[in-house]
Amino acid sequence: MKTAPVRESSASASAALNTLNVSSPSLRGHLKIARIDHWIKNVFVLPGIVVALSLDPSQLTYGLWLRIIVGLLSTCLVASSNYVINEIIDASADIYHPTKFARPVPSGDVSMPWAYAQWIALMIVGVGLAFTISFSFAATMVVLWIMGCVYNIPPLRSKDLPYMDVLSEAVNNPLRMLSGWFIVGTTAVPPASLLVSYWMVGCYFMAIKRFAELRCIANRVTAVAYRKSFSYYTEERLLVSVMFYASAAMLFFGAFIMRYRLELVLVFPLVALVMAVYLSLAFKENGAAHAPERLTREPVLMTAVIICALWMIVLLLWDIPILHTIFTPSVFNNARVW
Repeated sequence: MKTAPVRESSASASAALNTLNVSSPSLRGHLKIARIDHWIKNVFVLPGIVVALSLDPSQLTYGLWLRIIVGLLSTCLVASSNYVINEIIDASADIYHPTKFARPVPSGDVSMPWAYAQWIALMIVGVGLAFTISFSFAATMVVLWIMGCVYNIPPLRSKDLPYMDVLSEAVNNPLRMLSGWFIVGTTAVPPASLLVSYWMVGCYFMAIKRFAELRCIANRVTAVAYRKSFSYYTEERLLVSVMFYASAAMLFFGAFIMRYRLELVLVFPLVALVMAVYLSLAFKENGAAHAPERLTREPVLMTAVIICALWMIVLLLWDIPILHTIFTPSVFNNARVW
């Protein structure tokens, strides 16, 4: 296992703990716990917009652009509210992480009472903006916020439970897709196969993040002190789960394609490439797999993602009749199968 330097001394851990709720709170510290640099994750809202428009092009109006801007801002603010509560509650565990021990809360750069106020305020403003779009979109934002509470706040705190940590955090993926869908104004609900596929893709990314974190932290005791689920996880178990999530994601994506948009079958090779490149990042020392905000600095990954996204948009808009001929059922079409 490749490792990185770790703060494993109990004395240094105790010293770091003593900095909680201490002096020097600053505006910079409060901005940092909102993790504005993590807003890039809300790019997962865009596929919901694209798919909804491909199914109902009449929704493409000038007013839609304002809805998209307001909707993305609302999603970002609610996500930041979840990041703030994560920073607050995880502070005592972050001191065991090789880099997160320097976060604003353990470093004393945040006023705890103001941090809790910030958590609530971001939610209120984000959900308030959501209501200017639609009730369905606002309800989605409320569920997104509630899932942040389920993930972070005891006694539920699904973050501490193996597999449930991945499943509960990755559910934010289909919620983001629903956000994009409702921003467009479509009243119908997206196909379940697409939502489940999106959920499993999120699980795939999160399981790889866990794998990269476990490789990054050298000491087993320190790893468990940082994240309780590491008392169960091993590299082998995490890689097996990565395989499961990838397979499930592609299975449900294939079900969606065969039912709703056969042309998307041509995007499979590029999707597979993106997933393979992302997996390779987990084996890089201090790689971006456990720090998603750094993914934009990975040129190979970003090139693959951009090409894949553009090709997917083309296939959503371009009808290819010959594909329907090629994939027409032929074997046992007129025979009874026992």
